[in-house]
Amino acid sequence: MTAPEFIVAIPARYGASRLPGKPLRLIAGEPMVVHVARRALAAGAREVVVATDDVRIADALAGQPLRVCLTRADHASGTDRLAECADQLGWADDAIVVNLQGDEPFAPPEGIRAVAALLADGRAAMATLATPVEDAEALFDPNVVKLVRDATGLALYFSRAPIPWQRDRFARDRTGPVAGQALRHIGIYAYRAGFLREFTRLPPGQLEQWEALEQLRVLEAGHRIAVGLTPVPFPPGVDTEADLARANVRAEQDN
Repeated sequence: MTAPEFIVAIPARYGASRLPGKPLRLIAGEPMVVHVARRALAAGAREVVVATDDVRIADALAGQPLRVCLTRADHASGTDRLAECADQLGWADDAIVVNLQGDEPFAPPEGIRAVAALLADGRAAMATLATPVEDAEALFDPNVVKLVRDATGLALYFSRAPIPWQRDRFARDRTGPVAGQALRHIGIYAYRAGFLREFTRLPPGQLEQWEALEQLRVLEAGHRIAVGLTPVPFPPGVDTEADLARANVRAEQDN
């Protein structure tokens, strides 16, 4: 699948609650946000933009071949931050924007290209990726977001609960190996800049509030989300001190 021309936008908020100053925390001696930006550049994006609320993050990116968009500090989500960025930079409504989280220092370029290409086929307002659930522990972990999709690859639902629920098997053995079509969501998104703007104007829905999953707002409003299987594994992101330590070990092994 050939990727179309696309922009990668990276929301990078300084005040993360579990890992303060997260974009500037060091991995192999360099700020995390620099690693993320390099992954975006390696994917062949037309433009890479870091949307941040803090000038310290902008300063850390000085000299990198990208743009920094300074945004308000009071945004409720990274999506809202990117919508402000889209307006500031005047992105055309039909521009494809890949939302790459600022805590994904090992995001594979192949996955970034894949989500852009999935959106470009025009079937859905938004696109994202998934991978098979590996074990029962992940299936029952509320921090691992699961999803189900229809026969054409469009999302039916996202949940922190174990879906689909294999009634008879789980009645026999809840801890057994996961079989079938259980999928884990990978939090990378693509949308046109016009839909990005529309998304942030939609009111939060009931399901979104219950599950604390922003993408459910799109489904509740009647829009489609295309879900593709990632062509390569997505290593875990960095959200805690323990994650950061593991990221440093991985970076040392990769060098």
